[in-house]
Amino acid sequence: MLVSHNSPPCLSSAHRPQRKQDLMAAHAPLLVVLLGLTLPLLFFPGAEAGEVGVCWGTVADNLPSPAAVVQLLKRQSITMVRIYDTDRGVIRALANTGIKLMVSLPNEQLASAASSPPFARQWVQDNVAAFYPTTRINGVAVGNEVFDMAKGLTQQLVPAMRNVQAALAGLGLDGAIKVSTPVAFTALKKSWPPSEGAFQDDIAQSVMRPMVAFLRQTGSPFMINVYPFRAYLDDPQHISVAYWTFQPNDGVVDPDTGRRYYNLYDAQMDAVRYAIRSVSPGSVRASVTTQDAGGNDDDILLTSSEIGCSDWKIPKKHCKNFANGLIAHTLGASSARAKHTSGLLDSVGAGAGATSAYIFALFNEDKKSDDSERNFGLFYPDMQPVYDVDFVHGSGPVTPAPAPASSWCVANAGVGDARMQAALDYACGHGADCGAIQPGARCFSPDTKVAHATYAMNDYYQRHGRASQACDFNGAGSIVYQQPSICDPSQAASWCVARAEVGDARLQAALDWACGHGADCSAIQRGGRCFDPDTKVAHASYAFNDYYQRNGRASSACDFAGAGSIVYQAPKIGNCQLRSKA
Repeated sequence: MLVSHNSPPCLSSAHRPQRKQDLMAAHAPLLVVLLGLTLPLLFFPGAEAGEVGVCWGTVADNLPSPAAVVQLLKRQSITMVRIYDTDRGVIRALANTGIKLMVSLPNEQLASAASSPPFARQWVQDNVAAFYPTTRINGVAVGNEVFDMAKGLTQQLVPAMRNVQAALAGLGLDGAIKVSTPVAFTALKKSWPPSEGAFQDDIAQSVMRPMVAFLRQTGSPFMINVYPFRAYLDDPQHISVAYWTFQPNDGVVDPDTGRRYYNLYDAQMDAVRYAIRSVSPGSVRASVTTQDAGGNDDDILLTSSEIGCSDWKIPKKHCKNFANGLIAHTLGASSARAKHTSGLLDSVGAGAGATSAYIFALFNEDKKSDDSERNFGLFYPDMQPVYDVDFVHGSGPVTPAPAPASSWCVANAGVGDARMQAALDYACGHGADCGAIQPGARCFSPDTKVAHATYAMNDYYQRHGRASQACDFNGAGSIVYQQPSICDPSQAASWCVARAEVGDARLQAALDWACGHGADCSAIQRGGRCFDPDTKVAHASYAFNDYYQRNGRASSACDFAGAGSIVYQAPKIGNCQLRSKA
C-alpha cells in the first residue's frame, strides 16, 4: 500500500494563482519494530490542551458585517481568529470580546519591512499598538507562504520578521504578541516517512535555519499550512477516508521508527518536526535526566496556521468528520502530550498534531479563483452552517479503538529503580504516550517509579498488540490477566482555577464574564455555601471551574484571557469543594 503524505499547499484568502503539487515520496507499511535504536526523549511538564480557531477571509462581496460575524464567533465559542490583513473594521469589531486575533503583514509589504526598521515600527504602531489591548492581538503573521507565492522575497523574510519583532519589543509588546510566518507544506521536500522529513534544499540552511533560531529566541510558534484532504484526492486508492478524517483505522507504520500513525495530520506534523530538527538539532534535549525543571527553552511550538477541507469534490460528511475530529484531537490530545518539536520523540502515533490550529475558512468566499477555493467555508455568507462543527468538544474518535484489553503489562518492583527507570525511558522513547505522567499532568500521581513505569510499559504493550515480547523490558515487566490499578488519563479529573498573580481587576472581569455566560454563580453570592472565603481569587476559581466543567473541560474554557489555569489535583478553597465531571 502506498500512502502519500505531502498534500498540496493551502490556498489562502489572499488572491493567488491555482497550482498543483507533485506527490512526494510514498511508503509501504512494515511490521512494527519492537526494539531499535534508543532515541533521545524530552518530557515537557504540564502541557495544556491546544486551541482551534478560524481563518476569517474576505475575498467575497456578500459577507456579513464584521459586527455580525463577531456575534457568530461568540455563538460558536470560537476563541481565536486569523485575518490576512489589518482591516480596521474587523479589528475594531473584535474589541473587548477576548477573542484572540492574529493579524498579517502582507507579502506586498515584506520588502519594506525587511529593509526599513522605521517602516516596521510605523506598521506596528498603526496596525497593532493602536488597537491593543482593547483588541486581543496575540500574533503577527509576516507574509504568507513566501517560499511558494513570492520566491523573490525569500531572503528578506527573516529580516522582516526580526524588524517587526524589534518594533514590538520597542513598545513592550513582544511578550504578548508573537511574530511568525505561515509556511506552505511544499517547503518540505520529503514528508514520508515522517522520520525522514526535510526542507527543500534551497531554503533549508539559508532560510529555515535562521528562522528556527529566531522562533526559538522569541518563543514564537512555527506556523505551517497543511491540507490532508488534498493528499487523499491525489491518491484515494492508497489513502483511506478514515485515515485523513480521524476515524477508526488500522494506522500506518513509519518503517524507520516503528511508530504507527492513526491519522494523516499527525504524520504530516511529525514530518515538519523532523525537518525542523534536521536544520536545528539543538531543539531536542538529550534525555529526561538532563532536562531542567522548567525545560522548554529550546522547544518550538507548532501551529497549523491553515487547515481545512473544500467540499467541492469531498462529501460534506467527510469535511464534517475532519473538522470535528481535528478539534477533538487538538483540544483533547495535547493536555496529556507535549506538542513541541521534540514531541516526535515521545508518542507521535497517538497524537502529535500542532498545539493549535486555524480552520480554513470561516465563510465560502465567492470571489476566489476556482470552485474548490470557493467552497472551504464552515458557513455560508448568510451565516448558516455548511455542516455542523462543535468548537467546544469536536466529535469522533481521535485515537484507535482497539478491542478491550484482556492483559496488561506492569512493572516488576523487585528489579529496582535503576532498571525500572531504564525501562520507563525506553518505553517513552519508543512510542508510549508518557505525557500524562509528567509533573502536573493527569496521571502524575502517585509519583512513584513503579506507578510511572507501569503506566509507560503498559501503554507500550497495548500499542504493540499485547505481544509478549513487548512486556519484557529486560525482565522489568510482567504480564497480568486481572486489570491492575493504572491511571486512565481520559477519566482523570481536572479543574480550572484562578491565577491570583493577574490581579483583582482581571479576575473580576473574568468572573463577571463566566457568571454571565453560563456558570452557576449562586453559591458564591453572600450567604451561599461557597461565599467564604470572600476573596476575589476564591470566587473567580469557583466561577471559572463551573464554566469549565459545563463546557466539557475544553482547554479554551479555562482561558479567561490568561486568568485561568487547569490543574489535575483537587484544589482546596476553604470548605468549598470544586466539582469535577470525572
